[in-house]
Formats: sequence, structure tokens, C-alpha cells
Amino acid sequence: MTGGLPGTGGSLSKEEKMNPEGQPEEMSERGKPMVRATPRDVVYIRLGSFGLIPIAILGVFGFATGLTWLIVAMAVLAVIVIVFITLAVRRQSHRPDATTEEAG
Repeated sequence: MTGGLPGTGGSLSKEEKMNPEGQPEEMSERGKPMVRATPRDVVYIRLGSFGLIPIAILGVFGFATGLTWLIVAMAVLAVIVIVFITLAVRRQSHRPDATTEEAG
């Protein structure tokens, strides 16, 4: 790696591309870029966060109508979704040499 850092005037080779955080991007054995967040983690975080909105609406409807079973169903679904989001964020932030703890 000669002169591959920004500001040194060197050019980056195919294996020395920079990620958005200004660090060299790691490549797998097959030459594909390696990322800290897996697509599964990103899907769990995004769908889970969007899923919490209808779950909250379901809870409001349950409280408004006084249906206990609907309130219990909302609570169970909310706990499941929150656990999935929490596990996905933890998997993403505990990857080797992770520099951020942000999701997505």
C-alpha cells in the first residue's frame, strides 16, 4: 500500500478502496467488499421500526375499545419486534473493528 491514503497524492488500487469513514475497505477472498452490517440486520431494523407503527395503532385501538386480548396481542408483538431490532443492532455493532454503533 503505497500512497493510498487521501491527501498523499497516491492512487488507490482495486483492493484499496476507501469506505465512507475514510478507512480502507476490506475485501473478501472472492474480491467482494466486506461490510459490517449484513442485509438481514438492516432488514430486521428497518422492517421492525416500520412494524412498530401499526402495532402502536393496534394498541390504541385496543385501549379505545376496551378489548383486553387486543392489548395483550399488541404487547406481545411489540416485545417480539423490539427484541429483533435490539439483537440486529447488537450483531451489527459487535462486529470486528466496528467503528459506529448506528443501525443501517
